[in-house]
Amino acid sequence: MMQRSTLRHIGIYMVAALALSGSTALAAVTAATPAATPVAAPADAPIVLKVVDGGIPVSLTGKPGDAVTGKSVFMDRGLGNCYACHTVSLLKDQPFPGEIGPTLDGVGTLLTVPQLRMVVSNAKLMFPDTIMPAFHKNADLKDVADKFKGKPMLTSQQVEDVVAFLATLK
Repeated sequence: MMQRSTLRHIGIYMVAALALSGSTALAAVTAATPAATPVAAPADAPIVLKVVDGGIPVSLTGKPGDAVTGKSVFMDRGLGNCYACHTVSLLKDQPFPGEIGPTLDGVGTLLTVPQLRMVVSNAKLMFPDTIMPAFHKNADLKDVADKFKGKPMLTSQQVEDVVAFLATLK
């Protein structure tokens, strides 16, 4: 188990696509008993993330993500845009890596899959002071264009795909 101070140190630098922050959304957090397979909520219902022991242990889609697709979402300037803030040695041939957030080399060793899922979904659940936007929340939005209201930046499947990619970064 990683020490809280180590997690906080990582969290201070965790950020993501600030250009997309206008489309962020809120995830309600519940202190959950072990979660069952997720059930799709109505499109306008707040996304609820069931946090257990410092992570989200159950896939948001009920199935694992795809690391290859996750790498694409990670790199896509119109989706995750993670590379705008983070560097990854594996992607050194790609132009314009970010320098705002920490390198994500080794993040698959530092954080568990449930912790990665929580950070990608809503980093503030682990790192309250981070400037990284939540990629999977859709309520209590501030300064969001009407066309983005009630919508998360990433779908449940895209979150799972990014998590699968990040888990490969050992």
